[in-house]
Amino acid sequence: MSSLVDYEDSESEDDSLDQRVEGATDSAQTEENQDTNIVKVIPYPGRFVSDQTVWEYQQNMAETSRSSLHPHSQPQSFTNSKRRCGGAADFRNTETSLNLPDSQREMASPQALPCMPQSLGNAANLAKRQQTVPSGVRPYIPKRKRLATSEGVELKHPAEQVLGNQARESQILSDVSARLKPYLAQTPSMTGIPRRLLMSLGGHQGPVNTVQWCPLPHVSHLLLSASIDKTFKVWDAAESGRCLRVYTCHSGAVRNACWTPCGRHFLTGSFDNTTVITDVETGQPTVKVDNEFKVMCAAVHPSNPEVFLCGGYSSAVKAWDSRSCKVVKVYQAGIQQTLDIVFLRGGVTFITSSDCVSRDSADRTLIAWDYETTAKVSNQIYHERYTCPGLALHPLEDSFVAQTNGNYIAVFSSQQPYRMNKRRRFEGHKVEGYAIKCGFSLDGTILASGSSTGSAHFYDYHTAHMLHTLRAHSQPCLCVSQHPVLPTTVATCDWGGEIKVWH
Repeated sequence: MSSLVDYEDSESEDDSLDQRVEGATDSAQTEENQDTNIVKVIPYPGRFVSDQTVWEYQQNMAETSRSSLHPHSQPQSFTNSKRRCGGAADFRNTETSLNLPDSQREMASPQALPCMPQSLGNAANLAKRQQTVPSGVRPYIPKRKRLATSEGVELKHPAEQVLGNQARESQILSDVSARLKPYLAQTPSMTGIPRRLLMSLGGHQGPVNTVQWCPLPHVSHLLLSASIDKTFKVWDAAESGRCLRVYTCHSGAVRNACWTPCGRHFLTGSFDNTTVITDVETGQPTVKVDNEFKVMCAAVHPSNPEVFLCGGYSSAVKAWDSRSCKVVKVYQAGIQQTLDIVFLRGGVTFITSSDCVSRDSADRTLIAWDYETTAKVSNQIYHERYTCPGLALHPLEDSFVAQTNGNYIAVFSSQQPYRMNKRRRFEGHKVEGYAIKCGFSLDGTILASGSSTGSAHFYDYHTAHMLHTLRAHSQPCLCVSQHPVLPTTVATCDWGGEIKVWH
């Protein structure tokens, strides 16, 4: 095709040409004043470009794109672009080139090209051109960008978001509650009696079987709860009352749950026949074993934390090694089920309670076992006709207590022959077939117990007198856990799935 199409010059055409050029220049300058970041290209009407010119234009654009890849390249000034794009002199030079010979016309043709940005800055300006949107139409914004904008957080790659969420969730054991800090540097004071409600924690969809504070003092604001709704949870029960994490490692009701001595794992037993050790921070099970019976209770060996015991709807109690996930010992009791397990001082012996009652005697209700030999040390500990759904070891003295279905708590010596103290028993609460648990304060001076009436009862351990009755729940109160650091703080749970913190 020909490079340019000539036409006859006339005064009227020159005048109209000058007017169009001036109008184009004025409009270009007006648009530059409105937005200096936008460069509009206004081609001169009636001009055509040759193939050679198009090829040179493409070469210039390729050089521009290559220069934009180098961050150290210096962009040309905007005045140069203005001189090449918007000035009327460019059009006059183009007009002059029309009268040149064909060979010279091709050399001058690049000046007649529509001006395009040649620098990095102008290329970025073109990328930022504002797109006109019809009135009444809202542009679509991705949901992820909307959420990031509303939260004031810079939008990240999805993988970075996952890592960020895991990093935030892994702070469960590193955060120290401000309420605990004043007590950590002090010697533990004498335990007091809670009087008023601090907070109520809701979220479980079934009865909460147990609650327990973390044994590590600096993170003892964490409260563990286990429920029949197949979940167990960790709460910030000292300050915010938030549920920090929900653990769903079981497919059946979680009957028992406790912290390991290191405070970084949970030991849980469930009606799905499994016992699981779960990492507190990641929420992933590190050990999972199948007992082939419904688990009612589990306990960690105090001297060897890698070993734990499991009992339930079976005539045997199994000892597992968490390192190999194998049964290392079996304790055959010849009973229907085991209700609770407690290790005595040092872990040499442990006590199990069962539902075995023959006639009017429950001579096998409590059994003492030798851990190493798996032999029965004694089964003539408790001779009354009541079963014992809960056991607790005194933190300082050589004694342990047993919650009985006779609506009282019995005291036993932790030394052979494990005699019961018949002159001291804790009465005033009701059990009535529920798995009511009891527990000691850190200094061992107060014994707390739940009740089927919904109350929490506090007894003086040495005198067996009732110190206070707390009207805690409308449903049976299944467990009362006293805080290891805060002197007058306790947590209670009930059959309706509610947890309350008192102080």
